[in-house]
Amino acid sequence: MKVSVIGSGYVGLVTGVCLAKLGNSVELIDVDENKVKAINSGVCPIWEEGLEALLKEVPTEASTDYRKIADSELVFICVGTDSAADGSLSLARVREAGEQIAVVLQDSSHYCVVCLKSTVPPGSTEEVLIPALEKSGKKVGADIGVCMSPEFLREGKAINDFFHPSRVVIGSYDSRSGDVLMDLYRDFKAPFLMTDLKTAEMIKIASNAFLATKISFINEIGNICKKLGVNTNEVARGMGMDDRIGNQFLNAGVGFGGGCLLKDINGLIYKSKEIGCEPEVMEAVLKVNEMQGHKMVELLKKHLPLKGATIGLLGLAFKPGTDDVRESRAMLVARRLLAEGAGIKANDPMAMDNFKGLLPGQDIEYVTKEEVLKSDAILILTDWEEYNNLNYRGKVVIDGRGIDKAREAKIYEGICW
Repeated sequence: MKVSVIGSGYVGLVTGVCLAKLGNSVELIDVDENKVKAINSGVCPIWEEGLEALLKEVPTEASTDYRKIADSELVFICVGTDSAADGSLSLARVREAGEQIAVVLQDSSHYCVVCLKSTVPPGSTEEVLIPALEKSGKKVGADIGVCMSPEFLREGKAINDFFHPSRVVIGSYDSRSGDVLMDLYRDFKAPFLMTDLKTAEMIKIASNAFLATKISFINEIGNICKKLGVNTNEVARGMGMDDRIGNQFLNAGVGFGGGCLLKDINGLIYKSKEIGCEPEVMEAVLKVNEMQGHKMVELLKKHLPLKGATIGLLGLAFKPGTDDVRESRAMLVARRLLAEGAGIKANDPMAMDNFKGLLPGQDIEYVTKEEVLKSDAILILTDWEEYNNLNYRGKVVIDGRGIDKAREAKIYEGICW
C-alpha cells in the first residue's frame, strides 16, 4: 500500500519505518528540514532501540513537500499536540496538517483515507480534522475517508510494540474508511476493536490516565508504607498477583514524566471542566506526582544543607531506554535544587544533550557516572541498569527508583521505602 506519514517524531518515524518493513511504500513528511535530511541520510533524529538500524534497512523517504502524498492510499497524521498553560491541548498542528492535505487532495481523483494517530481530546477528529480536510471541496465519507487509530507505543520498546500490539483500535467515520485501515493491519496478531472516532480518541487518553493513576496510587501507598515501616515492594508484589490489578505500573518511586501522560491528563482535565465535569481523581493523580519530586529534595535536606552543596543526579531521561527528557522528574528536581542554591553534577547514558538544551546556562556539570559519585550527595532519578553496577559505599544516596546496589551507601533513603 502507498502510505504517507505526516510528522516524524517518536510515533511518526516508528510508524513509517515499521510500515516500510512490512513492504508498504512509505513517504515521511515533516516541516523540520534538518530532521528530513537526517532521515534521508539514514541517521535517526531520535534515540529508540533498533530504529536507526531499521531506518538504514528499509526504503523510507522523507520530505517537507506535502505534494508527495498526492497518490497515497492512506495518510497518517502523527504530529504533536502541545500543552498550553491552562492544560488544554493545542490542535494547531493537526489543523495545519489537515489543511495541507486538503490542498493536495483537491486536485486528486482517487479515494484516500486520512488517519489521525496523534493523541487528542475526544471530538477533535470531527471538530478540527474533518473541517480542515473538507476545505479541499471534497466530502468526507464520499471522496475522503477518515479514521482515528490511536498509538500504544512505549518509548524504548516502540518497535516491538508496533509489530506485537496489545490491541488495534480503529475509529472510523464510516465502514469504507475502516476497511482500508483493516486491510493495512490484516496480518497483525492482536485483538481488534472497531469503533467510532470519538470513542477511539477517548480509549487512548483514558488508557494513559489510568496508567498514571496506578503510578500515583502506588507512590501514595509507598509513602504510607515508609512511615509504617512496611516493605512497599512486597505490598506491590502481593497486589500484582491479583489478575484484576496486575503488576505493571506498580513500581513505587519519584513519579512519572515523559511527553504523554502529564500532557494527556491535563488535556482531559481541561476538556472535562469545559463540559461541566469535575475530574477529581485525575487532579489528585497529578498532585501526588508533583509532590513526589519535591519529596526527593525534602528527604535530602534531612541529611545536609543544600546551599553551596554539590548534588549528583543519576538519570535525566524520564525512563530508561530513551533520550526523552520531557517532563522528566529530574527536570523538576534540578530546578528545585538550583533554587535552593545547590550546584549539580549530572549523568545519563542517553539524555544529557537533551537535558542541557532545556536547562541552558545553569550551574549543572554533565559528567561520567563515576564523577557523579564524588558529589556531596546523590539522587537516583532514572533506573538505568548500569547504575546498579556503581560503588555507593560511603555515599549519601536518596533513591527514587529502587536501585538495589545503592542500599550499600553510608546513608541510604528510598523515596517511599
